[in-house]
Amino acid sequence: MSDTPTPGKPANQLTGVALVLLQFALIAVIAWRAGPSFLALQASVLAWVVLAAGVALGGWALAANRPGNFNIRPVPKAGGQLVRSGPYAWIRHPMYSAILLMGLSGVYGVDIPGRMLVGTAFFALLAVLWIKAGLEERWMAAQHPAYADYQKASSKFIPWLV
Repeated sequence: MSDTPTPGKPANQLTGVALVLLQFALIAVIAWRAGPSFLALQASVLAWVVLAAGVALGGWALAANRPGNFNIRPVPKAGGQLVRSGPYAWIRHPMYSAILLMGLSGVYGVDIPGRMLVGTAFFALLAVLWIKAGLEERWMAAQHPAYADYQKASSKFIPWLV
């Protein structure tokens, strides 16, 4: 049996799909519970600032990584290019960081009774994205020889920290 990462194996494909489904389910829980506070303009200023930071980071990441070069599943696209510009110069997974910022805004934006549910969903989302990023990094390293150097020069989610 080979230790070479093989994202195309059916089990790995299934794992990627399961992680994406979990990711979207957790985002839905956060949006379902926190969304009304934002729509009613009752979310805190901090919640709005964190949401704006997440949207801005997500937009910047999409601008730096051309459509068709990335995949919603942790499986690298065949022929995909390693992007090291824009937020990717500091963060290997800025789209995941953007999702986490938007999720965190839900924790800050929801009323006290809903905070436990949204906080739990947020930490579960963090765990799912951490696992997803780990799989993606193994498979990116197999596809892009320069990825190991990129990992040393950048952070997974938060520049200079994680």
